[in-house]
Amino acid sequence: MESIVAGLLSEFENGKMSRRDLVKKLTVTAAATAAAAPAVAAPSPLQGKGFKATAVNHISYGVADYGRTRDFYADLLGMKVSHDTGKDCILSFGDSLLILRKTRQPDNKPYIDHIAYTIANWDKAVVEEELKKRGHTPRPDTDFSFHIKDPDGFDLQIEGDDVAQYR
Repeated sequence: MESIVAGLLSEFENGKMSRRDLVKKLTVTAAATAAAAPAVAAPSPLQGKGFKATAVNHISYGVADYGRTRDFYADLLGMKVSHDTGKDCILSFGDSLLILRKTRQPDNKPYIDHIAYTIANWDKAVVEEELKKRGHTPRPDTDFSFHIKDPDGFDLQIEGDDVAQYR
């Protein structure tokens, strides 16, 4: 993950990527976005409004053969390959990113490792306090993001709306 972050920052600092491109990330499918949006946008009936999700930041995808999957998405959907380390890569299209890496499943099956959502008005202390108040155990990933488990045990990452400027 650190190598991906370093590569993105390097591309931004070298003028190969705009701040907007750096800030915005990916939706793999319309179904993923459609399924996630109501769950994130709907106020909790017990706790109040919560946060305002503004985008799917990225989807981290564990695959059997990242090169084959990379080439599939680049060829079929015209996604741009960036920061390819030989072990993982980032695919971008529009304002979205898909992060591909080797699966960690013993049977070599693909899986979605986590989905990251961008929220507006990031304040680390406020976000952490709200997550704890709601019964979550926030795990910091960076100074601008936390991981929690959703009600089904899925890894959910929440990031600030300007997180990419710090990568």
